[in-house]
Amino acid sequence: MSTLYRIGLLAKETGVTVETLRFYEKQGLLPEPHRSESGYRLYPESTLSQVAFILRAKAVGFSLKDIAGLLDLEVNREQETCQTVKDFAEEKLAEIEAKIQELEQMRGALKQITDACCGGNMPASHCTILSALADDPKRQDEQDASC
Repeated sequence: MSTLYRIGLLAKETGVTVETLRFYEKQGLLPEPHRSESGYRLYPESTLSQVAFILRAKAVGFSLKDIAGLLDLEVNREQETCQTVKDFAEEKLAEIEAKIQELEQMRGALKQITDACCGGNMPASHCTILSALADDPKRQDEQDASC
């Protein structure tokens, strides 16, 4: 007979909280466990590797929705192709690369407006950062002269 884990022990063994395990179950990432006569959740040993799979997928950037799709692919390994899995991963990689590009653009814009600010003791009404964010060219011209 295989080992059954109550939720607290499963949480300890996997390094996640009991609430996380319940959430994963509610989201369909973990199958609903059997219950003991006293109502305790009893997870099979295979749940350890399933939680580890979820955590590794999260660590490389997959969302919980993505992970649900990956788990479907995992369950149907014999019916799916490596290309299907690769396409899935490459789509996520493209999303991450787009986010990185967007963050780099945000960093550049923020650097530009922070570099333009003198950071002095003048009232914030003279702040070039606030003017830039307000997108008020008239106020920006006034700030350029005072900061």
